[in-house]
Amino acid sequence: MTAAAMAVAPVNEQVLAKFVYAEARLLDEARFDEWLDLFAEDGVYWMPLVPGQTDARLHTSLMHEDKLLLRIRVERLAGARTYSQQPPSRCHHLLQQPDVVEMSPDSGRYQVRTAFHYVETRQDAQTLLAGWATHELVSTPDGLRIAMKRVDLVNSDAAFGNICLFP
Repeated sequence: MTAAAMAVAPVNEQVLAKFVYAEARLLDEARFDEWLDLFAEDGVYWMPLVPGQTDARLHTSLMHEDKLLLRIRVERLAGARTYSQQPPSRCHHLLQQPDVVEMSPDSGRYQVRTAFHYVETRQDAQTLLAGWATHELVSTPDGLRIAMKRVDLVNSDAAFGNICLFP
């Protein structure tokens, strides 16, 4: 579903689920610029280090990136001199049915939680991650946008190698 189609569709559970699936597909197809467009201007991607972590600013996180940092990461992924991405990493998201946690049409805010398995691969190395993604979405004139995507890994406090893409 395109962002324009989501702009005119009334927001219901099916629209929210389609948004989450479409976001994962953009990542799986390495369409990172289009994925980045799904974020609100003040949107944040957060991957806590500790299970149950409630504050990204007072505690260390695996990732805590605003749209500017996400844009820099996306540009780096496409860079000709990014040798760590030659050949490029690839990923696959396997999602359970998204669960709508909150629907507040009057305020234009929605929260969706989705269990996932994520595989990231580059050459012979493969990483499997599992956890839950919580999307905090906002309605805008351009459609739904991500205010925050929180990714809670089952083993977030484990030692990780590089996570190059976006679980």
